[in-house]
Amino acid sequence: MVGAMTVQDIRSFNRFYTNVIGALDYGRRLYAPYTLTESRVLYELAHAPRTDAADLRTQLHLDAGYLTRILNKFEEDGLVERGPSETDPRRRRITLTASGRETAALLDERARQSVGAMLATVRAADRPRLADALRTVRTILGDGRAPRPEDVVLRDPAPGDLGWIVQRNAALYAAEYGFDTDYEALVARIVADYGEDHDPRRERTWIAELDGRPVGCVMCVRDDAKPGAARLRLLLVEPDARGLGIGDRLVGALVDFAREAGYREVVLWTNDILAAARRIYRRHGFVLVAEKAHHSFGQDLTGQDWRLDLDATQE
Repeated sequence: MVGAMTVQDIRSFNRFYTNVIGALDYGRRLYAPYTLTESRVLYELAHAPRTDAADLRTQLHLDAGYLTRILNKFEEDGLVERGPSETDPRRRRITLTASGRETAALLDERARQSVGAMLATVRAADRPRLADALRTVRTILGDGRAPRPEDVVLRDPAPGDLGWIVQRNAALYAAEYGFDTDYEALVARIVADYGEDHDPRRERTWIAELDGRPVGCVMCVRDDAKPGAARLRLLLVEPDARGLGIGDRLVGALVDFAREAGYREVVLWTNDILAAARRIYRRHGFVLVAEKAHHSFGQDLTGQDWRLDLDATQE
């Protein structure tokens, strides 16, 4: 039986923490006309490109009428569009407009700055202890359950994430396929080119995040050799996060973005040893168009070119 003191401790902490993060005056803190709940709905929409209203309601535990009022407000502000679901015409699909994506990105950046300012007041020596305490709360109150697909969010890269892409690609491909440092050098060049010069209207990187840490990534960049083509690069999912559909979501987000950005096709180059990735590409309509044996990264490999015709796969 839970003691009264334990209940009081939790309630006291809740009051303390909501005050720390400004939950009761969230819009003023972020200089935005949206409450904490409204900002959370925008965040979920921004990180799940295909979302039904029913799924959103279940995921956020919101009353149906309350969520409808929020979505009506967003629609009036030009942030979302609603239409029939692809899987069930009785359900409503919610998608962010370009203005909605910009607003969500702005709120996310301001939230990061707010949290960063709060962490700046914590001594460096105390930060690991704080992180452990937060993980402990999540583990105990989460009943130790295994991660679920809905626990994963897709977001734009934050400072340090581009370096993470290089490091994890190099480490994983060395461990799983024996690739040498030539592969790390290739990834570093790809990431550096993107970081130094990319058009956010036509190019984008997604980071998959689980429990506050990056567990996957993919890049969409223009293909200068093929006008009208986007190139998929550096799809990766951490081993302990596989089985949650992360790779499928990353590729789906990229294909949706490429179509909205006006590309006619998406192309990619991979190697035949990457069986799981190739299955994902096939599910999204990619077709193998060429193969060629080569020796790279210290290994004998068979390179493959894949292509997705966006005009042919229009809904």
